[in-house]
Amino acid sequence: MEVQNYKSTPTPLSGDRIKLNVGGKLFETTLSTLRSGGSGSLLHALSNRPVNDLNPVFIDRDPEIFSVLLSLLRSNRLPSTYRRFSSQELSDEAAYYGIESQLKSAMLPSQLSGIDASVVSNIRPASDGVVSSFSVSDDDDGSVWVGHGGQISVYDWNLVHIGTVRTHLDFITSIRRVMPEIAAIGSEIDSGVHFYSFANGRRVGSVEWTDSSDPRIYKARVSAIADSDDEVFASVDCQHRENCVLEIDKSSLRVKSEIGRQNGNSSKSVVPGKLTYLSELGLVFGSSISSGAFGYSGYVRLWDVRSGKVVWETNEPGSGRSSRYGDSFADVDVDMVELNLFKVCSKSGDLAIADLRKLSDDPWLYIKDKNPSLSNVGGGVSSVIHCYKKQAFVARDGELEVWSRVEEQGGSSVCEEESYRRNYVDKAEDSERGIIKKIEGGGNRLFVSRDNVEGIEVWQSSNFSGSVSLL
Repeated sequence: MEVQNYKSTPTPLSGDRIKLNVGGKLFETTLSTLRSGGSGSLLHALSNRPVNDLNPVFIDRDPEIFSVLLSLLRSNRLPSTYRRFSSQELSDEAAYYGIESQLKSAMLPSQLSGIDASVVSNIRPASDGVVSSFSVSDDDDGSVWVGHGGQISVYDWNLVHIGTVRTHLDFITSIRRVMPEIAAIGSEIDSGVHFYSFANGRRVGSVEWTDSSDPRIYKARVSAIADSDDEVFASVDCQHRENCVLEIDKSSLRVKSEIGRQNGNSSKSVVPGKLTYLSELGLVFGSSISSGAFGYSGYVRLWDVRSGKVVWETNEPGSGRSSRYGDSFADVDVDMVELNLFKVCSKSGDLAIADLRKLSDDPWLYIKDKNPSLSNVGGGVSSVIHCYKKQAFVARDGELEVWSRVEEQGGSSVCEEESYRRNYVDKAEDSERGIIKKIEGGGNRLFVSRDNVEGIEVWQSSNFSGSVSLL
């Protein structure tokens, strides 16, 4: 629709009313309501009509959806009738009127609280529906990049499918959005770190681990990917288990350095299966966990990006210093906000925390849970942990629980044994859907995938709940 420029013509006061004919249905509203859409919106432009033009402006669009959007401009909230339309329909109409930001603000979920979260949707790719890997944007955008088979599917902040790209890989096991339109992917089957642009659907770069002085270094496979503002970090290992973390420059997509090279001959030198860049500390966190007939074993390491040297590490089972010797971790993760490490013990199933700013030989504080209705049946075997929004989400087989910090009077930042409380997130029927494989948070949502189950569950808190989080 073409809108004329009426700036040279006097306009009525913002309190005056205006009539619009949308798809044959007449609407009457105020100029101030239309102008609340923003100066760059179509509706704001329509508010600049001449005083003497009393005929309703005709807009050839859906009147029912317009009614929803007009209600949004009036109250800054969506009416209950918005549920009659798909997210795509609402987004398309909001884009036409130029009020996408207002719609996004109204539709984004409330602050995620694990004690009041439930499954609201399921992201399910059209083909190869079993998700092999996924990555959620770290910012509040919350877009989701999904690896399924050899394909990448992208979903926007509103969980609307944007498109799918077919890659040259047969099975993607690592994926991370490293630039607005580019994802880094890797596989435990095929070699190399590969960069695909979603703008044109093409591979824009590839990185292989090579060493001219060591002919054994070839066809290295990817186990994990993380990134900073300027670098991509990928843990890779060769067929004979030699491994390292590659630091890759984002601008050139070339290797800058090798971090933590090791031979991979024992559980203390296996390739890291989890990587996280700690921007506030300038460190790379890496962990590796192995399980066998004698239980779990592995390590946690922190590398200085500038020097490439280890600044702290712990190995489990350790040398006997730990107060929980023999109760190795089944999984570990980093709270990026509070700068804490969390681990789930494999035998007891207990949760432990360590302050990244006060690390020592045995930094773990084991959290006590006084809730008699909760027990670690089966210990911590098959446990998965993920930290998001100052909460630790723990999956035990198919069950999902949350550990939330209870703020003491005076707001003390000191963590004690009774500083956290545990609650179930899911219901009994939720836990029966299968073993939880991965948890990741983004955009005030929690995304959960299960072993050999199609799709990704989307969990979020209710906008109408009366519960209050004490975080």
